[in-house]
Amino acid sequence: MYKIAVVEDSPDYTRLLLDYVEAWRKESGDCIRVTTYTDGALLLEDFQRDFDIILMDIEMPLTDGMSAAEEIRKTNSEVVIIFITNLTQYAIRGYAVDALDYMLKPISYFAFKERLNKAIRRIKGREAHYITINENRTVKKLQTTDIHYVECRNHTLMFHTEHGVISTTGKLGDIEDKLKEYHFFRSNNCYLINLRYVDTVRGSCTIVAGKELMISQPRKKAFIQAFTNYVGGW
Repeated sequence: MYKIAVVEDSPDYTRLLLDYVEAWRKESGDCIRVTTYTDGALLLEDFQRDFDIILMDIEMPLTDGMSAAEEIRKTNSEVVIIFITNLTQYAIRGYAVDALDYMLKPISYFAFKERLNKAIRRIKGREAHYITINENRTVKKLQTTDIHYVECRNHTLMFHTEHGVISTTGKLGDIEDKLKEYHFFRSNNCYLINLRYVDTVRGSCTIVAGKELMISQPRKKAFIQAFTNYVGGW
């Protein structure tokens, strides 16, 4: 179940957003619970840490959406915030509170659906997923989000992780098939990189968790596109 807060002082827009949420629920088949607030102050009084998504107007009479988001971020870095506004300059400020995106009024269902799907992808990307690998005749369970990158040398796969390096035999293509849905992308014939740990892409190199890794020229364009899509939540 996804728990959504709608924070909007306009009754007309509140009804519209609730209609859009219901339409999205029917299309996706996901279970949802929606709580509505007419001001950012009311949201803060009743803030529930288990909200997954907040759809929040920026301009409200008591506590505006930006101020409410700043307070929320002091204690919760995970909840996905999407701003609703009439003016793009307000929306751009949203990056300071790690807002996922914004929607400009008047809101179309297409724009709404795109933003909500983007939010769900971010939430799912945080969920724990595991793979099993064999190291020295021992089967180990490895969480995908702990893997910085996988290096392949002479049929040896080296998993560079938060807790050190784990090695096993195999081909990079085999592990690539297992990890591609978890935002891993190959930079060349030796490296399969977890895009969440990419700091920068510069020339023919990328910095991954502090390590400089090579990007081959044939893969460079696709790698940059994959990284751009990941950062954008697509």
